[in-house]
Amino acid sequence: MAIYRLFQNTPLGPEEINRLADAYERTLKALSLKERDDPLTQLIAKKIFEIGQTRIEDPKQISKLAIKQLGIT
Repeated sequence: MAIYRLFQNTPLGPEEINRLADAYERTLKALSLKERDDPLTQLIAKKIFEIGQTRIEDPKQISKLAIKQLGIT
């Protein structure tokens, strides 16, 4: 899964990883993306990770913001 590759070399704790993974899964579900090898999932993972660094904590809010910033409908 794309998001977990981003976590490998970061000092994130379990709570932060769970929060970002939740936001990632919510985003994929909202966009009806099921194919984890789709290049779009990597783009989404990077955006979720980027937004997660801003200290926004709510996975729903992170997901909505990622979709908005990526311009995906």
